[in-house]
Amino acid sequence: MNEKKVKISWKAALGVVCAVLVALMLLTCFYTVDDKQQAVVTTFGKITDTTGAGLHMKLPFGIQQVQKVDVNVYQKIELGYVTRPDGSVSVKDNESSMITGDYNIVNVDFFVEYKISNPERYLYASNQPEMILRNLIQSQVRNVVGSTSVDSVLTDGKENVQMQVKDLVTKILEEYDIGLTLVDVRIQDSEPPTQDVIEAFKAVETAKQKAETVVNEAKAYENAKLPDAQAQADKLLQNAEYLKQKRINEGLEQVAMFNATYAEYAQNPDITRIRMYYEAISQILPDVKLYINTGDGSNVDMLLPLESLVNGG
Repeated sequence: MNEKKVKISWKAALGVVCAVLVALMLLTCFYTVDDKQQAVVTTFGKITDTTGAGLHMKLPFGIQQVQKVDVNVYQKIELGYVTRPDGSVSVKDNESSMITGDYNIVNVDFFVEYKISNPERYLYASNQPEMILRNLIQSQVRNVVGSTSVDSVLTDGKENVQMQVKDLVTKILEEYDIGLTLVDVRIQDSEPPTQDVIEAFKAVETAKQKAETVVNEAKAYENAKLPDAQAQADKLLQNAEYLKQKRINEGLEQVAMFNATYAEYAQNPDITRIRMYYEAISQILPDVKLYINTGDGSNVDMLLPLESLVNGG
């Protein structure tokens, strides 16, 4: 009887062990990857596969290991400041203080977005890739700011600084390939280190805005007055053209009259010469009365007065 009980106990224990082994095998044979992740599968420590979202199988009992990486998630790096969980911001002067190209000190805060582009390189190509990226961005930020004037960093040169930093960091990441891709670099804030200098730069910025306003107003005035001036100019040109044509027509008329007079003169030069003489005297001396002597000196016949003949009386 005791032997039977011992045999039953061994069978029960063996069954329990087998059930536990089966359960462990089932638990370690399957893994799930969500839609924001990729999983890197290693067999005895060597990379053998990379899987996407869904339910997958693997060899149990640690033969194959799975590391899940968030690849479809935008992650951030804050340089010069830290945002706490409660929303408050803490300044990090050792990261934000920089020297510009014209040897001025300026405080610049950067916000950086990046994502994991290659999970295998991210896990095994380097140690602490986020720290490498952070140090790389800090280095290139100081490099770009150090070759830019303080006016540009604080006013209208921010976009150019951002583009230069992004291009430089992207090229280095492509060269070393640590599995990270830079998405965006933005200047969160930039200001001089002292309040007096801050107020001075604000005054400069205000003056620039006023200058732009004055220029815009001048252009608006120009656009309003230009059509009237153009219309006036067109009117003057048309009037000048009219006067020009009028003078030409008068000249042609005088030429025609001269030609007609010359034709008459050519036919009767003496009569025409005497007539022209009398007309000239009448124009030069309009108040003088003319007497025409048609005799030879001894027998004088006069026609008086001459005005009745000239006026048709």
